[in-house]
Amino acid sequence: MFRSLATAASGMEAQQTKLDVTANNIANVSTNGFKKGRAEFADLMYQQIRPGGASTGAGTSAPTSTEIGLGTRLVATSRENGQGELHTTGNPLDVAIEGHGYLPVTLPNGETAYSRNGALHLSAEGRLVTSDGYTVGGDITIPPEAESVTIGVDGTVSAKIPGDTQVTELGQIQLATFANPGGLSAQGGTLFRETSASGTAVLGNPGDGGAGTLRQGMLEVSNVNVVEEMIDLISGQRAYEINSRVIKAADEMLGQTAQLR
Repeated sequence: MFRSLATAASGMEAQQTKLDVTANNIANVSTNGFKKGRAEFADLMYQQIRPGGASTGAGTSAPTSTEIGLGTRLVATSRENGQGELHTTGNPLDVAIEGHGYLPVTLPNGETAYSRNGALHLSAEGRLVTSDGYTVGGDITIPPEAESVTIGVDGTVSAKIPGDTQVTELGQIQLATFANPGGLSAQGGTLFRETSASGTAVLGNPGDGGAGTLRQGMLEVSNVNVVEEMIDLISGQRAYEINSRVIKAADEMLGQTAQLR
């Protein structure tokens, strides 16, 4: 009787966590470069009443074991790294990654983070930076007199300088790839950090070594599918409701037991 109370309670906690993940996905449906999350669960230990093969009489044995599960638990919140849609913005500083890879971002403390958000801007010094002012692509500086900026599919950044007949190459934006991108640690602000689970970042030019290419004037939007999230929301709500009914049924049975004379 009391097993059912604890088991159903673990189910309710699991559905609450699933709802938290779903809510975060929906909240970030308009976040550039966002990758949806998914809660993963596993069953808890089992109480074994009778093992399989146990003797049941003279020369006979149980063909199956008798086990009672004790609920569920959260084991991971995995990230789905599928490609998001590419939307045209017309802004020459916007770049979308088509394929694998992350933009290396230098944080104020000197550490490197990684992002799929290619909404770039210029700092007061003319450097390419993120919306939070973090440097992207190394030390690439756009001259203030530049008439136009071109970012090639291979990451080459060029500018047309007045008086020059040829475009001036300013540098190259590299991409970082990982053996297990799902192991990256989300830091917020569309930034990720390298972990032992993700493996060491491998820097390379876009288009080389399995890295994707860059698309100027475009942004990769969130890969969240609102219809799928609404389905998960409904199924999670119903599962939560059913688990709560189990607790109610167990409580009623306990109440009937307490009234026995």
